[in-house]
Amino acid sequence: MTNAVLTGLVLGGMYALIAMGLTLQYGVARIMNLAYGEFLIGSAFASYFLFTAWAVNPLVGLILIVPVSFVVSFLLYKIFLTPLVRRARTRDALEVDSILATFGLMFIVQGILLTLFGGAYFSYSFLAIPVTVVGEVLAMNRLVAFALAVVLGTVLYLLLTRTRIGTSIRAVAVDPASAPLVAINVPQLSALAFAAGGALVASAGVLISMFLTFSATSGVVFTMKALIVVVMGGIGNLMGCLVAGVLLGLSEALVATYIDPGLTIAVNFALFLAVLLVRPAGIFGRVGR
Repeated sequence: MTNAVLTGLVLGGMYALIAMGLTLQYGVARIMNLAYGEFLIGSAFASYFLFTAWAVNPLVGLILIVPVSFVVSFLLYKIFLTPLVRRARTRDALEVDSILATFGLMFIVQGILLTLFGGAYFSYSFLAIPVTVVGEVLAMNRLVAFALAVVLGTVLYLLLTRTRIGTSIRAVAVDPASAPLVAINVPQLSALAFAAGGALVASAGVLISMFLTFSATSGVVFTMKALIVVVMGGIGNLMGCLVAGVLLGLSEALVATYIDPGLTIAVNFALFLAVLLVRPAGIFGRVGR
């Protein structure tokens, strides 16, 4: 039981980190990014390539890959998504347009990854050292990934709640129409939030690559789980991402350990539906948002 709970907490922490990037992109910029998981897998492959070809430590690779993902995501928003933002008359219209646009982008990124790496599953051995925690054995790479996920999530939370730019970003998420009245540059902050989401998903991709197998077509699974966590927790709410991510991770670990690993996806959706039946706006969501 203890091992399943520890595994669930580690997995839940990773899910929370993955979802935090999407909640920035969707909650602030109102871009429903269906290619989100592909960027995670792209970062995982980048870490794999750096480690296997040039023996670059994935933790060092993190420092290299995350800024690149930030810049790529920023340029993607400015060049590819800004025209959609300008022509959309409402945020709901922008959401629909972004779904269609990023759905196509998903296949483009996936096609590039398939061309470069094929359809096989990849993994590499890094810090696969057994460590005893409260009497249970876990791999060191999972613990390191969990610790870094906690650090990144905490830094993001402090930036959004303790800095002026973070307050401005939250203001755009709550009411983008009124934000310009207090001299907030909504387009620029939306681009910044989208880029920050890209950096977060890249960090999650590198960390996950240290202990999970992945392939060029695995991105859709992570996009689905990130969407579940974001909606369950409440769109735009970081604490909601944390709670929902942990719930998802624990449910997967417990079901895989005591029932059947094949039922984890079914349990994900069952938990998702149960939360929405009780709290349609999500665990920490605001009704009528």
